[in-house]
Amino acid sequence: MPRPPTLRTIEVFASLQGEGLRQGEPSIFVRLAGCNLRCPFCDTKRAWRSGREEAVDDLLLKVARLWRALPAGWVVLTGGEPLAQDVAPFIKAVRRLGLRVQVETNGTFEPQPPADWYTLSPKPPLYSFRPGFVKKAREVKLVVSKELTFETVARMRRRFPPRVPILLQPQSGLRWSMKKAASLAFRACYEGLDNVRVSLQQHKALGLR
Repeated sequence: MPRPPTLRTIEVFASLQGEGLRQGEPSIFVRLAGCNLRCPFCDTKRAWRSGREEAVDDLLLKVARLWRALPAGWVVLTGGEPLAQDVAPFIKAVRRLGLRVQVETNGTFEPQPPADWYTLSPKPPLYSFRPGFVKKAREVKLVVSKELTFETVARMRRRFPPRVPILLQPQSGLRWSMKKAASLAFRACYEGLDNVRVSLQQHKALGLR
């Protein structure tokens, strides 16, 4: 008899989506453990190695309980790197409940699971991602690190349809990163790159998870 599907998980909680185009929307977050990258600016390093194996059915019950308390319309899979695990059974089960699913990913795995929204966040130094995201990504988020250059911003803008925003996200609370984000956005405007925006982490400003 096959073993029921599981996911290595850090936490499940309800909050506001603090980043990107869905900023401010109540959502249920499922933070998964493990990541194939080790970015020095990562603000969830605890998700790299820890976590516990949980049955997909048990995770679904946790989501359903939170949903009864907070009838949010979205479940957000974050990490770590969610696509490093087989999340398809969980996503399909969540969608059967009538909820939509957002996946936040670094783009190094194929966007195969049937998610409703992919947030792509390519990482330095190469900022590479799987070609399938060109059509699947709803937004592209670039953390404004010391490695991020205007040439990278321009290259990302050229790779995606104009309707897909390129979001410049400053590193948490770092003034130099905020100034650099604003400078990059102004230069993008000056050089005719449409739909390049600065996106702050609203949940941190509000003191939320």
